[in-house]
Amino acid sequence: MNVSAWSIRNPVPAILLFALLTFIGIGGFKALGIQQFPDIELPIITVSMGLEGASPAQLETEVVRKVENAVASLTGIKHIYANLTDGMAIVSVEFTIDKDNEIAQNEVRNAVDSIRASLPAAMTDPVVSKISTTGSPILTVTVTSDKLDEQGLSWFVDNEVTKELLATKGVGRVSRLGGVDREVQVNLDPTLMSGLGVTSSDVSRQLLQVQQDASGGRGDVGGSIQSIRTLAAVQTAAEIATLDIPLSNGREVRLNQIAHINDTAAERSTYALLDGKPVIGFQITRTKGASEVAVAASARATIEQLKTAYPHVTFEEAFDTVTPVQENYDGSMLLLYEGAALAILVVLIFLRDWRATLVSAAALPLAIIPTFAVMHYFGYSLNLLTLLAMALVVGVLVDDAIVEVENIERHLRMGKTPYQASMEAADEIGLAVIATTFTLIAVFLPTAFMGGIPGKFFEPFGITAAVAIFFSLIVARLLTPMMAAYIMKAHPKPNTPDGTIMRNYLILMRWCLRHRFITLIAAIGLFVASLAIIPLLPTGFIPADDGVQTAAKIELQPGSTLDDTYAIAEQARQLLANVPEITRVFTTVGYFSGDGGPFAMGASADVRKATLSIVLKNRTERTRKQGVIETDIRHRLQALPGARVTVGLGGEKMQIVLASDDAQALQTAANGVTRDLRTLQGIGNISSSSSLQRPEIQIIPDYGRAANAGITAQALSSTIQIATNGDFAAQLPKLNLPQRQIPIRVRLDKSFRQDLEQIRQIKIPGTKGMVSLANVAEVRMGSGPAQIDRFDRKQNVTLDVELNGRNLGEVIAEADNLPSLQTLPAGVKRQNIGDAETMAELFGSFGTAMLIGIMCIYIVLVLLLHDFLQPITILAALPLSLGGALLALLVTGNSLSMPSVIGLLMLMGIVTKNSILLVDYAMLGLHEHGLGRFDALVDACHKRARPIVMTTIAMGAGMMPTALGLGADPSFRAPMAIVLIGGLIASTFLSLLVVPVVFTFVDDVLKGIRRLFGKARTEGLSG
Repeated sequence: MNVSAWSIRNPVPAILLFALLTFIGIGGFKALGIQQFPDIELPIITVSMGLEGASPAQLETEVVRKVENAVASLTGIKHIYANLTDGMAIVSVEFTIDKDNEIAQNEVRNAVDSIRASLPAAMTDPVVSKISTTGSPILTVTVTSDKLDEQGLSWFVDNEVTKELLATKGVGRVSRLGGVDREVQVNLDPTLMSGLGVTSSDVSRQLLQVQQDASGGRGDVGGSIQSIRTLAAVQTAAEIATLDIPLSNGREVRLNQIAHINDTAAERSTYALLDGKPVIGFQITRTKGASEVAVAASARATIEQLKTAYPHVTFEEAFDTVTPVQENYDGSMLLLYEGAALAILVVLIFLRDWRATLVSAAALPLAIIPTFAVMHYFGYSLNLLTLLAMALVVGVLVDDAIVEVENIERHLRMGKTPYQASMEAADEIGLAVIATTFTLIAVFLPTAFMGGIPGKFFEPFGITAAVAIFFSLIVARLLTPMMAAYIMKAHPKPNTPDGTIMRNYLILMRWCLRHRFITLIAAIGLFVASLAIIPLLPTGFIPADDGVQTAAKIELQPGSTLDDTYAIAEQARQLLANVPEITRVFTTVGYFSGDGGPFAMGASADVRKATLSIVLKNRTERTRKQGVIETDIRHRLQALPGARVTVGLGGEKMQIVLASDDAQALQTAANGVTRDLRTLQGIGNISSSSSLQRPEIQIIPDYGRAANAGITAQALSSTIQIATNGDFAAQLPKLNLPQRQIPIRVRLDKSFRQDLEQIRQIKIPGTKGMVSLANVAEVRMGSGPAQIDRFDRKQNVTLDVELNGRNLGEVIAEADNLPSLQTLPAGVKRQNIGDAETMAELFGSFGTAMLIGIMCIYIVLVLLLHDFLQPITILAALPLSLGGALLALLVTGNSLSMPSVIGLLMLMGIVTKNSILLVDYAMLGLHEHGLGRFDALVDACHKRARPIVMTTIAMGAGMMPTALGLGADPSFRAPMAIVLIGGLIASTFLSLLVVPVVFTFVDDVLKGIRRLFGKARTEGLSG
């Protein structure tokens, strides 16, 4: 059944169908959230475990190795990572992409639960969680006040601000930065305690027993039932001071007789500064599936309400990741409108008929708007990838309508009525339109089903593009012919003669057909020449952004204090003060952001680390690109003494990972590789995860003396822990207030903790009484690793190399030739992880998608053309486009990176459209019009050259704003559009000349096969 003819005869159903689709599409568009990237649950499960005061080496032995061994037997594991710092261990289990996250999380949790009894009792319960891309905060806001002190302002953020924001739709978490926590400090005097025979652990644990509310059973007084409660909790620090504490020797002591009690702030662990001024900040993270822009708008509205309710508090937005998302959305929509307008303008210039232009232009909104409904159905959002798909196919969507309208226009010039011309032209061109559309869909769909993590991200891209193209086919077959039949007018001048360009083209095309071998050899030569361009192109992964945000991360040597880090961070900010492009610097001291950007996943707290979150001017307001500014920042921060500095938001970088069971050999190899890497030209800073040694006070028990005094290592360790730092957080006594509990920390006064000799005199309880620490143990200064990293159950060292504008492929090639990497010590292996592994995985996935795409194109063409050989003619356009695409990259200075590879993938489907139009009409001339092969090809080129050129220019015009970098940040989009435009131009020019020649060769092969089988059949029958 010819659906076009049916639609022309019955226009109402098609009109109602598209009215309904448009209505549903508008509803879907309004419901779509705006995000930077799609929400992806990566197949990574993390196990977080805390053991206060434990060193990385202790955690490795007592915790991490046991957890690694427990999870190693699970199915589908790809890698196991572990990061161990002071008191904290995080084990990350990465599964293959096909593993269900819920099942993986349950399996890891069960494996950890099975060994919980063998882990230290004082360790916090392991937290097993999934990693999702929603982990990055979207807003960072600071608060200041003239009426509240720092402690009161911190509680204001923790209580009032957090409660209001968590009640806001889409807000998942609110975290405070900077500020201090309230704490009751019981600072013990060891001299007074010694006289009474009291230890710090006695006081802390007895205080926990004495000062608490507890349930006490049930009463039946007066014939009714009452619950019995023991109310022993006090309300103020003054009441704590007057408490009498019963001691283990039967005596009692009033707390203020042996200690100074202060209701004050806990020891500071972080600072937050906005342009050098101390502030308290908080960051807002959205829930999964929520729109970043919508959540930010709602959160800002809530903050405005808080400003009104609390006029004595000043709120100021310091940093956000929503502005780039909004700019990307606005820019993408602008590109969409500009591309559509240019594509329509091309139609108007060629056809010079506003009615024909209107019919063609209607295809754009009617194909795009219903796509929004499908996106909403699949749970997609308006993010970088779906908007990119829209921007790139905007020129393609009008193609089918252009081909239909141009063919109808040609029939009108024959003197036919619009109704008759539409009926006949739609029937004639129908197969070619369906074939071209399905070849495009066959290219886009495989990208949605690529393997690995890239496949997760590109699923919305492939589905969105394929759905939009499918709707363009429905428009072209149902609506375009029907609109043309009723809107277009009969042509006033039938059979208009060809113009100069067409006549010259036909002369050249006939010459190519008559000199087939010369044309074919020339085409092969051009293809070989285009392959020679590949080595000239640099290879990369993701082009560097040119956004408004960057960061400088600072790390001091282990043992540095928070004040040391504060001073260096402020010095760094002052060094950047006269960089003209910097508008604001938000500093967090004692806090180190992860590779995903400021405050993203992977962030950690450490007093010797700081992060400067730097806001830049918009790229339209500055002359230098972000990469150049980051290089400038890097040079300026080299003046910082004794600090490791990393600049950037953790974008593309080279990682070299060395792993070994021999820690000493691993350290030696890492030092050698780091030394060699510094010889590479043009790279940025090199940072190593190899553990710096942190200072320690080491206590070595004298087992004989300790046993004689009845003291165990556990008793010794517990007493020292409480005396110097207080009890474990979960076991601290608490002061109950109406809205919160305040921890009561019992330990020695700071003046005693600063003197090694005083520490040696700490009393340890034994079976024979109190004994000084120095009598049962050696107390000395020493060192130990500040951090241990493990990969696949071996210790590893990761060397991060900032590319500083260089391409990843080039730097990897140079690094591979370094002597230290060529001759690694025995037992040390290089692991392939990081951007290099992801790049290899991505390019492999795209290579597979290309092969599947070509196979799908061939299958579609065979099914539509009912011929196994002629589709080869159509596929001949693929190599012809390669030279133009690669040359365009070379001329514009772009690398062969992820976006350009995506462009090459898309090019495969787009360039076959030209060949399909030619081959389809040539076969029509051969089989239905009775023309000879030469005449059929000339007639096909004559009739199809115009729509081919029109569609090419329309597609190129639609992508031109993207290629020129208009609107949103062009770093990712522009290479893709450049590849497509270059490939389209080359393919169109060459396919109009070469495809007819290839057709003749394929036809000769086909005839030869028929003669061979015909002869064989004849001989078989005669025999």
